[in-house]
Amino acid sequence: MAAERRRKATGGLSGLLLRICEEGKDSIPEHPYLYETDIEISLVGGSCRSPVEKFWNGSNAMYILQKATHNEESDSMEESRRDDAVHASEVLPKESPGALALSVGRAKQLISLYTMVQNPNMTYQGMSDRVVLPPLWARCDGSDPQHTCWIGAEPLKAGNRVTGLNIYTVSCDGPTADKTCFANLEELKMEHKIRHHSSVVTTKGFAQYELIATTAIEDTIVESGSKICVDITWNGVEKILETPPLISVATLNIALESGDPRSPVFPLYRELQFLLALAEGLKTGVTEWPEPSESESALTLVQEFLTDLKKKLDGDYILENKSETEKIKCDTAAVDSCIKSIFGERGDLDFTEQLWCKMKSVSSYQELIDCLTLVIKSLERGEIQPWIHQGSSSFLSQLIQQSYHGKMEDVSLSDITPVQMLLEIGLEKMKKDYVSFFIGKSRSSLLFQDYFISTSVDLQEQVHRVQKLHHMLEIVVSCTGFLQFRHENLFPLTQICMKYYKENPLNEKHVFQLPIRPALVKKFYQNDNPEVWRVEISSGHGQKEVKTTWQVSTSAPVEHGTSDNSGFFSDSTVNGSTEERLYFITMTQCSQVQFT
Repeated sequence: MAAERRRKATGGLSGLLLRICEEGKDSIPEHPYLYETDIEISLVGGSCRSPVEKFWNGSNAMYILQKATHNEESDSMEESRRDDAVHASEVLPKESPGALALSVGRAKQLISLYTMVQNPNMTYQGMSDRVVLPPLWARCDGSDPQHTCWIGAEPLKAGNRVTGLNIYTVSCDGPTADKTCFANLEELKMEHKIRHHSSVVTTKGFAQYELIATTAIEDTIVESGSKICVDITWNGVEKILETPPLISVATLNIALESGDPRSPVFPLYRELQFLLALAEGLKTGVTEWPEPSESESALTLVQEFLTDLKKKLDGDYILENKSETEKIKCDTAAVDSCIKSIFGERGDLDFTEQLWCKMKSVSSYQELIDCLTLVIKSLERGEIQPWIHQGSSSFLSQLIQQSYHGKMEDVSLSDITPVQMLLEIGLEKMKKDYVSFFIGKSRSSLLFQDYFISTSVDLQEQVHRVQKLHHMLEIVVSCTGFLQFRHENLFPLTQICMKYYKENPLNEKHVFQLPIRPALVKKFYQNDNPEVWRVEISSGHGQKEVKTTWQVSTSAPVEHGTSDNSGFFSDSTVNGSTEERLYFITMTQCSQVQFT
């Protein structure tokens, strides 16, 4: 009788897993499916973040099993359909992971059923054709002595045939600052040899160090998504928490959000924000103007600028305005020396670029009209003959070129025309700023430059691409100023950023990865504690390979261990010290089930 119930449960599970797999071929289902009355099954893959990524590196789709959430409606539906073991059409809302962990005993039952489903030597209802299903992971509540937080099963394949399973058990403890709780490497290796009857084992180390992260300023935490860390891997680990040797392989991971007031390019970021406000105003008809300046108004600055040009008018005049250069230097006072040399002293600002520098503080639509009216009248009267860059395509540049011949078209400064005129000259000026940096400082090739400065797309898309340029600038400047990167590192970093942004929309949460030599950043981490430190002990080869992984991390390795009081995080103590780094301890053990 018990065998029959188990056989029926296995058939029910196999049918549901196969259905979920089939429905997930085109797109991952958004909601979980209900198995029996207590289990939710979700398919995770594609762009979805894996909940087991911190201790399992599988990249394909997987099943995630957890406790079902219940409400009155679903309970009544279950009662009416009790005769069916699988309510595959049931779609239930997801809740916080903390409340959804299964008992370790129930998780083991499900892994056992999954093992039977995958075993080619067994037959049951629900699957006529043998199919290799995705791996399966079950959340656990840590209620057992080992504090198990996940149990997983991964098929071992030979072609399209399942030959066995890897069974994973993940246990968690902490957080603790007591390093006497940490494992001994030789004991870990011996335990692995005994468990897997191995005479030879190999070790591989991994460490992650934060180089730039959220910092405190005057007792206030600056919340930011910005983070620069380095991942380091090496072979032949000799002791727990050892510092990686210089022969290791290192990858820099960079995720930066623009707009940090401490950034040396923050003045340029503010300039970009005004450009974005103009672009939004052009799109919606409503522009958010900056607050009026406490110093001179934009109108006064434009009047003084035009008056100065009139006094200096010369037939072969090339515009070199010392006062404007000084003003730009003043505007970039917060910029460090390596950036100031690019932005603060760019000596080829033409008339429209200098006009943008005056007008970026314009505080109303009427002031914008008044400023442009002064410029257009001065051009019409021939009072100024300003120099502009060759190839400049803004509407104002076209008017300037017409003024050279003494005839200009009539301009109606109404509706969105003034906003568009200002946006155009701001776009041209900022594009040249960014290109000047990437050519001059990082010596980037022009491989993707045409994409970023193209005028063949509409203004909104041009603005979007300028945002991408600014994000790249923030990344390169951070690595230049903080990590003291030189050309040999800035060049590949810039190319990586450009390649990504040519193919993708703006994404300030994207992590850019740059292979580097550990020696380049060793001084930043050699005396620091790692955020993650891990040793992987392995034996066997190919599909016979088995691993034991021991890890410490400053962040919780599992989502469902931090939101309730169950199991694996309840016994830790902190010795009242804020100096000691608190670590979570994670152990992942693997065993194999062979079918052939």
